[in-house]
Amino acid sequence: MTLLKFISAALFAWLLALPAWAEIKIQEVTSPGGITAWLVEDHSIPFAALELGFRGGTSLDAPGKRGGVYLMTGLLEEGSGDLPAQEYARALESLAAEFSYDADRDSVSISARFLTENRDDVVELLRQTLFEPRFDQDALDRVRAQVLAGLRSDAKSPSDIAGLAFARMAYGDHPYGSNGKGTLETVAALSRQDIFDAYEAVFARDRLYVSAVGDITADELGDLLDDLLGALKDNGAPIPGPAEVMIEGGVTVVDFETPQSVALFGQKGIEREHPDFFTAFVMNQILGGGSFETRLMAEVREKRGLTYGVYSYLVPRDLAAVYMGSVASANGKMAEAVEVIRAEWRRMAEDGVTAQELRDAQTYLTGAYPLRFDGNSRIASILAGMQMDDLPISYVKTRNDRINAVTLEDVKRLAADFLDPDGLHFTIAGRPEGLESTN
Repeated sequence: MTLLKFISAALFAWLLALPAWAEIKIQEVTSPGGITAWLVEDHSIPFAALELGFRGGTSLDAPGKRGGVYLMTGLLEEGSGDLPAQEYARALESLAAEFSYDADRDSVSISARFLTENRDDVVELLRQTLFEPRFDQDALDRVRAQVLAGLRSDAKSPSDIAGLAFARMAYGDHPYGSNGKGTLETVAALSRQDIFDAYEAVFARDRLYVSAVGDITADELGDLLDDLLGALKDNGAPIPGPAEVMIEGGVTVVDFETPQSVALFGQKGIEREHPDFFTAFVMNQILGGGSFETRLMAEVREKRGLTYGVYSYLVPRDLAAVYMGSVASANGKMAEAVEVIRAEWRRMAEDGVTAQELRDAQTYLTGAYPLRFDGNSRIASILAGMQMDDLPISYVKTRNDRINAVTLEDVKRLAADFLDPDGLHFTIAGRPEGLESTN
């Protein structure tokens, strides 16, 4: 049986055996060496998932080295210790294990999935990956070429063009205001030493978050943590300070030849730790959250046929918070779509929501939450994210109660105070008829 087939069968069996999501028992484990992790034990199948998160992400790029952290993360699977890239890949395959790596604005994450019988060998290979990366020049050149190809592709994507323009407008010179993948110029100029420098910036104990789910006990996890991570240095590169959100109302049009324009829109947001965050979360579900029953979808798509989809979403990043949305529409229809979205922003700010809308949003949000807990790897990722958001272990059980506690008066008050239709900015890539940049 191949690894993929085994994992698929194992996850299916695990799902059948999994207790109700609200009964998931999360343990906080501290290793003998002082490393803390969250653990969900499940011994129904001999399989486990491990998630490592390092705060800082692509925001840790050194000046003039944009894209260094992203490229470094892509190189972690290209060999370590005495194993060059091909031998490394064969070693991982022989262990029936999977590693994956990702870098975004706020974090670098490493995910591992493995069978219990191979745990020790998998952990040793992962330890070698973390502490003995090779960053061989031929691997660097190969992965750099892939990143450059991706950047060239992004430069032809209206959604990526609009996203970068919005980031520049919203965050200015802060790392959030540029592409974490770098530019064609900065990536082409990155040296092997720059990759080692990026590695040194990221991997440190002061920004580490760990979770594990599956066939492993607390004592076993404690020993694993020290074996795997005990050699981490104490501190990484300083994380940048907060970004100033500079969004002002208006329109920015980035000329791009395409029959359908793409717009990102947004205003200043609300931080994850704000006491009204859950009210904002529920309010957003009514306005433009991820379903077809929102006001924006009803007004922009269903009533007027201006788009296939329009969405809004809270973006509470580590260093700044914004409230954003996206829509794509034919060039001849984008101006009307912008007008309708701004009008719906204003209508909710002035009138609030109905009792039925509130009940429907709460039912949707609380009902969808258990569906997230659909496998070891997914749960491990959720647990690491909870830690990085400074949420308590009890959050899994209390989250839906906090959503149901939001009242009609809460939403009306927040909508009036928070929603800013005049401060809403639209960044549009395309050639929208009747719209020009206002600032």
